[in-house]
Amino acid sequence: MAKKDYTGLTKNILELVGGKENINSVFHCVTRLRFKLKDEKIAKTEEIKNLEGIVTVMQSGGQYQVVIGNHVPDVYATFLQVANMSASSNDDSSKDEKVGMGAKFIDMISGVFTPILGVLAATGMIKGLAALILALGWVSATSGTYNLLNIAGDGLFNFLPIFLGYTAMKKFGGTPFIGMAIAAALVHPTLSTLTAGNPLYTLFKGTLFQSDIRITFLGIQSS
Repeated sequence: MAKKDYTGLTKNILELVGGKENINSVFHCVTRLRFKLKDEKIAKTEEIKNLEGIVTVMQSGGQYQVVIGNHVPDVYATFLQVANMSASSNDDSSKDEKVGMGAKFIDMISGVFTPILGVLAATGMIKGLAALILALGWVSATSGTYNLLNIAGDGLFNFLPIFLGYTAMKKFGGTPFIGMAIAAALVHPTLSTLTAGNPLYTLFKGTLFQSDIRITFLGIQSS
């Protein structure tokens, strides 16, 4: 099946958001193109909404969001070509924008979690499917089918910190593999056994600040 050409649509979007010179950065989530525009007032929102293939336009959290649908990755790739931008394009002037703390917080959470939403939804559906076929009696709790589906559904959730370590580092401009390495240490099975035993002693016992000290590292006590 031939891949649909989105050149015309992306050219229209580029023109109506104010051109490349009005774009600080652009990325996408599951269904939306997410722009950070220098001046959102320049964008012709109603005209964009009326374009064929556009569901709607939303402005939230300092982002100008063009809702397209599940084919947004193809539209995004075409848009980058048409606008002559790279996936990492980011104008430094965006750092000087005056954005409220609430908008910054939403932008941070969105930037960290958005890349994994598709996988999160898929694994949730797999877990739902496993629960459904078990409830209908099609498989038993000990069957290979049920257990393999459960493993596939649980994989993301069991190692979620590693995925978030990667996306967080991408969001904040760090090295993704360092974030993954830190998160991997946090989910290492031995870590739970170090803190599972009886505490060495209790600090501020019986008070609001009670802290069970369980292990030490180079003389530093940790709970």
